[in-house]
This record gives sequence, structure tokens and C-alpha cells, in this order.
Amino acid sequence: KPHYRKPSYRRDILDNFSNVAIPGTGIPLSYFVWNRFSALTLVCVGYPAISLAASVHKWMKGLLTFSGERHSISEEYKVRLLAPDDWFSYWRLNCRIAGLHAYLNMEEGSLAPPKGYEMENKWTFLEVGKERNVPISPYLTTPAIVVKHRNEEGGMGIHFYKNATEGGDWIIQERIENGEWVQNHLPEGAPLSTFRVITQSRGALDVKKTNESSEGCRVEDITALSCVFRAGRKGAETDHDSILFDVDPSTGKVLGGTTNAHWYRLGLSQLLPGRCPWRSKDHAITHHPDGNIPVSGSVVPDIKGMLKLVEESHWKLCPDVPLVGWDVVLSKDENLPVCLLEVNLSCNFFRGSFDKEVYLGFLEDMVGVL
Repeated sequence: KPHYRKPSYRRDILDNFSNVAIPGTGIPLSYFVWNRFSALTLVCVGYPAISLAASVHKWMKGLLTFSGERHSISEEYKVRLLAPDDWFSYWRLNCRIAGLHAYLNMEEGSLAPPKGYEMENKWTFLEVGKERNVPISPYLTTPAIVVKHRNEEGGMGIHFYKNATEGGDWIIQERIENGEWVQNHLPEGAPLSTFRVITQSRGALDVKKTNESSEGCRVEDITALSCVFRAGRKGAETDHDSILFDVDPSTGKVLGGTTNAHWYRLGLSQLLPGRCPWRSKDHAITHHPDGNIPVSGSVVPDIKGMLKLVEESHWKLCPDVPLVGWDVVLSKDENLPVCLLEVNLSCNFFRGSFDKEVYLGFLEDMVGVL
């Protein structure tokens, strides 16, 4: 079936799974979704076996660590198999909802999804965001740039980039620096570190009404669900390599940190004992490991303002999209202390906590409509 950002749902899931592996296997999950037969085999045979192995592993870990925790293999297996509550399952649930919602709400006589899905394109997001007074990350309007290596000769080491403002493929921006609060919780050499906030829109339940009437969706129909501080690691290029600190949306207090990096470790060497952990610390990290910098217990400044900003931005840009993940920056720029880098419409909670009753109630309504 057509997908809002790829030629087909198959192509999207292949790309999404190309760098993800079940921890300890090192085998990209994309290998198992090339066709329906392999995907059904994974779901009907592989997944039950993996769920059983994970349940036994958790039981054995409780025995061997002498922590006093005792886990029932059968109870854990029931959860893993029938009602998984891990980050991967919620991510895939969000992806399936987005893909199905976009497909079933395509404009009559075309394969175009609802307008809001255009925000997945980074350049469209910046253009429309600027038009609608959303604080997007600044970009340069110079027609093109030339980047040269300082020592190469003979026409080598020179690269030309045509700006998206002129119809090119490249968005040209100055590097954004972390604001004071963020930098105080990071080591030297850490990348720009953002906050991932997830919002949901009840306006997506009736796309036609939302897009054809000014009363179809109100800002009150948008709800911020979760917030995670992605504290980048020392020497990393981006905060995709980070410690994921949960943030209480009601108070802004930073809670425990964790990671999902073990899901992205590829290669058969990960099968070797001790190479890749099966599990991560479950929000037990309180300090940034690169410098032992305390993070948990701090309070994010003006969390209410941040959540209000993303709720209003969801309403202005894509009220017809069910779920949106926002990358929010607290920057050093006094003229733009808070800005939005981009949106993710098949979004990931990044192991943040959220009100499951609100979230699952919304999804139940959405599935019923679809």
C-alpha cells in the first residue's frame, strides 16, 4: 500500500528496520520483512520464541543478581507476547497508526495524504513553520555554498551545495549551540541535545472537518503526552547517541535516565558473550556517564511554555496528523531561546513515560474511526 513518505509501507519498514536489531543478535530486522512470508514467520514463530527467551532471561537475571526480585516466566511471557510495553512496540504502534491513517484519508482521486503529513519533509516544515509564526531553526538564504578541503588539489576535495531556497536539496544552517541549562548537564564535546516531546491531536479523528472548518480542531484538542531530554554523549555528532532522561511534563523535573543504544548494535560479533547487553538500565541512570554530571533531579526551565509551544505548533501545522514527535532546542541564541528542529510523524517516545490511559484511549478512538 502507498505510504505518506515512501512508495509503499514495505519500503518504509525496510528502511526503518535497516539499523535496528533485537539486542544480542546483531541482525538487522529488515532482513525479516522483505516479503509477507518472512514477516509472518517472524511474527508467528520468531516473536514467540524471542518473547520466551526474554522472559527466561529476566527470571535468571533476578536469580543471579541476588537483588531479591523474583519474576514469573509465565507472567512476563504473557506481557511480552500479548501486551508488550517496551519502547519498540510503542514506536511500531505509532508508525502503523500514522501509515494507516494517512492511507485511508488520502484525498479523493489522488494518492496525496492529508496536508499535515507534508511536514515530514524538513524543508516544507521550515517554510510553512516560518509562514505560520512557528519558531523554527534559522536557515541561510544564500543561493549556494562551496566547501573545500584545505589541502586537496587538482579539483579534489571541493563540494558544491545548492540551497533548498533555490530548489536545491540542501538546507543550509549555522550550527546551533546548546543553551546554558542544557550545557550545564553535558560534558565538553557533546552535540546539540534536544528534548523529544510527543503530542496527539483529536483533530485527526475527522480529517475532513479539521481541514474544511476553522472550528474543526481547536488548540485544546492537542495534548502533550511525554518529554525526554536526550543528553548527547561526548564526541557524538548528534544526540541520537545519548542518555534518555525522562522528564515529568507536569513539573519539568528530570527523572531517571536510560538508553536504547543496544537495539542499534549490528554485526554478528554482537552474538559473542558480553558484547551487547540484552537489557538496559531501566531509568536507573542519575548522572551523565561522560563526566559524572548530575542530571536527575534538575528542573527544566519553563516546561509549561515548552509544552504549550509544541501543542500550538501541532495545531498550526498539522492538526490532521494523529501523533507528532517534536525535537525542541533550548539554544544559546538570546533572540531565539527555544526553537523546533523538525517533526517526526512516525514518532518514538524514546522511553519517556506518558499517561497510558489518555494515549491508549485516543488510539482506541482512532482505530474505531479508521
